[in-house]
Amino acid sequence: MSVHSLAEPQINATPLIDVMLVLLVILIMTLPIATHAVKLNLPQGPATTPPPVIRLEISALGDMYWNNDRVESVEAMLPRLAALARQNTTVLRVVPDKRARYERVAQVLAAAQRSHVKLLSVAP
Repeated sequence: MSVHSLAEPQINATPLIDVMLVLLVILIMTLPIATHAVKLNLPQGPATTPPPVIRLEISALGDMYWNNDRVESVEAMLPRLAALARQNTTVLRVVPDKRARYERVAQVLAAAQRSHVKLLSVAP
């Protein structure tokens, strides 16, 4: 056998081209998603000071504290809630203990709603 009679090995480039085309298609499809921008109209204006906050804590035992002053019951808190509703600028932040009963938290929120408190937040 002579050296010239052996066939030269050749690389089949078809699968490589197929893989390259698939990668190119994936790149073309994902490029618009990666460059997507969300335009928001944010309010413009001078920075204002945050409104005053009244902290109403509910302990795990159901005790309530209005800015660290103990409140005996939801009914005893109603005059404070009514005064807060008339102010209309102070936030009532209800901070229940994670072990507090839902019933007590619901009573406080219902009392705030009945008193027409406008600014209310519940903190974790």
